Amino acid sequence: MNDERKKPPVFRVKICGITTPADACFVVEAARRHAAAPGTIAIGINFVPGSPRAVGIDAARAIRDATPDDIGCVGVFAGFEPAMMRETAAAVGLDAIQLHGPLSSEEPFAADPPQRCGELSPLRVIRAARLEAGGLSAARAWLDRAIGSGAAPAMMLVDAAVARGTPAGRLGGSGDAVDWRTLARQEPLGVATALAGGLTPENLERALRESRGPFSIEAVDTASGVERRPGLKDPAKVGAFIAAALRALAVG
Repeated sequence: MNDERKKPPVFRVKICGITTPADACFVVEAARRHAAAPGTIAIGINFVPGSPRAVGIDAARAIRDATPDDIGCVGVFAGFEPAMMRETAAAVGLDAIQLHGPLSSEEPFAADPPQRCGELSPLRVIRAARLEAGGLSAARAWLDRAIGSGAAPAMMLVDAAVARGTPAGRLGGSGDAVDWRTLARQEPLGVATALAGGLTPENLERALRESRGPFSIEAVDTASGVERRPGLKDPAKVGAFIAAALRALAVG
């Protein structure tokens, strides 16, 4: 996919792992305080069993009800059947689906295969990928297959590598960082791309600076970096992260 065909990012700043309406309100308040444009800020709701940030449908609906329409709402899944994801999206009011299942160089398509983009249409799909020893080769293979099937993801998200066999509920929110300088040397994926993995208000500017190179990053994502403990957001950290991200990405 060439740059001319790139879709705009699903979000520019995402606060993931929201578990309560109160935490969603922290995001909304920060977005208002910094006059973020509609569609710039999103929350992520985790539905992956075993995650300390996982919630059920009723809790997710309450979170969505506390979030105005100009704040995006992304559902995070790993290895779910498309029908279940579509049903959850409809029940909760999700704007996009993030596929966070394993994507390793050995088994690149096992949990969330490339055809999911078409199966979930018209929902926008974000595909999480890992920066591994082989770079982003597994992500490129998945992306090529998705494009070949006629439906590319709206966005890719680069997260830190995890050990083979890591349970689905532990695939994200670990606080581990991507090797930013290695990422900077990668060729662009050709779709809007977000950086995740251990981002905090304190390291965000450095992460974006060191990731600059041939690779391009249009958005950022954090969960553990703005928490008091897993699943409980810190309002001061949420506000500081959103402010730092809008400034570093030069968006509003």
